[in-house]
Amino acid sequence: MADTQVPRTPGFDLKAVNQTVIAEYRATGGVLEKTLPGSRLVLLTTIGRHSGKEHVTPLGYVAEAPTPDGSTAGEGSSSTGEGDQPAAAGGSGVDARRSDRLVVFASNMASSRHPDWYLNLTANPKVVVELGHERVDAEATTATADERVRLYAALVETMPGIRGHQDQVDREIPVVVLALLR
Repeated sequence: MADTQVPRTPGFDLKAVNQTVIAEYRATGGVLEKTLPGSRLVLLTTIGRHSGKEHVTPLGYVAEAPTPDGSTAGEGSSSTGEGDQPAAAGGSGVDARRSDRLVVFASNMASSRHPDWYLNLTANPKVVVELGHERVDAEATTATADERVRLYAALVETMPGIRGHQDQVDREIPVVVLALLR
């Protein structure tokens, strides 16, 4: 959003920005032209670990390609699509509506603490993903070991703006797999 302030500066209101993005997303089925032109996002709904209330967060993602046998390419590895572009967010590649696994990054804008949405899903991994006009139940898990390394590489390739986030913090930024339950 051109008229908003830079994140992590005094007066920046991330909640207000997110509400504007969520409203446009829902009004357009995920086609963001005013708030974040060219971005491909999902809306993730988690249940507050303390409040029990629903919380919605817009997130960039990578979609994994299903293989003919119904599993994901390379046992869950991120796949490339036409023109060898990474699968998702901002590039051509895997159509997220055909994938059963979406991958998101719990950077919290390179903050020293995990984002609330991540803490919520660790307490209750049953989430809802909005992908365009579709709402799908999903189960969230945190990628570990080799899977995390591989999926993190796919995220960074697809969303270069997050490349330095891990280097800016002492915590390991979680890479989260959202297994869609269709």
